[in-house]
Amino acid sequence: MALLGRENALAGFAWSLMLLTLGYSVFSMAAENDNDLWRNVSASNVAILDLAEGQVIIELNPDFAPLTVAQFKRLVRDEFYDGQSFYRVIDGFVAQGGDGSDMGEANAEPTIPAEFERNWSEGLSYAQVQSPDLYARETGFVNGFAVGGDADSGRIWLTHCPGAVGMARGMDPDTASTDFYIVIGQAPRYLDRNMNLFGRVVDGMDVVQRLHRGSSDANGLIDNPAGRSTIRSIRIVEDVDAGSGISIVVKNTSSAEFKQILEQRRDRQSDFFHSKPAPVLDVCQIPNQGRRELDQ
Repeated sequence: MALLGRENALAGFAWSLMLLTLGYSVFSMAAENDNDLWRNVSASNVAILDLAEGQVIIELNPDFAPLTVAQFKRLVRDEFYDGQSFYRVIDGFVAQGGDGSDMGEANAEPTIPAEFERNWSEGLSYAQVQSPDLYARETGFVNGFAVGGDADSGRIWLTHCPGAVGMARGMDPDTASTDFYIVIGQAPRYLDRNMNLFGRVVDGMDVVQRLHRGSSDANGLIDNPAGRSTIRSIRIVEDVDAGSGISIVVKNTSSAEFKQILEQRRDRQSDFFHSKPAPVLDVCQIPNQGRRELDQ
């Protein structure tokens, strides 16, 4: 039975001191000289999800989940998802769509090895958010994606913040295949390092929130196809006609401006606060959406 389909199935660390002792800081390589708050996303890593409710723009992340992104792109280009639906939508949790293979429906598509985390490398531009975090030794952003990290193991992973996109799987960690989900409620961070996260919604979360919900008694499952939100199509932007002029920009999380935003949210000085909040910053509570731009 699917991991996401089973009801009730998932039942101060001083990094800087340790890293300075080692003689370098692996998690402090944000581009100090980059003062541009916005960056363009490669058209090869942008998917447009077209629904009756509207369009959703997804940024894919092959740096953290290369095999999952490659399979998703192939399925998209094969028009596999066209006409499929979101068959399980759990209010406050996730919306899951595809052909239902995650629920036991047979198909001929291969499974994907687990891509739950990866090694840290100096090529990743990192902006720290919080240390320690409830679910990780440290959290931050890598190229716009919320991440958790563990200095002891040198591992880093994507987090289940609202808008995160992952592949559903069964009990075996290597069983992700076709069905994907979008986090639509409070961040289910207990799923971190247990699922193949491979993207995030950068525009259109209002559309995602309009998806038809399933009954809580059925754990979100919508048995009647007529009651589901239909996937009209998914397309990779680089495959769309060049004349469309579609470009997607997202926050440059390694910029000095973004770092300033983090500090302002960590140290809230507004007169609105009669009781000053603690200097705690949840990586999933930082507005980090993108936008679509049309060439003139």
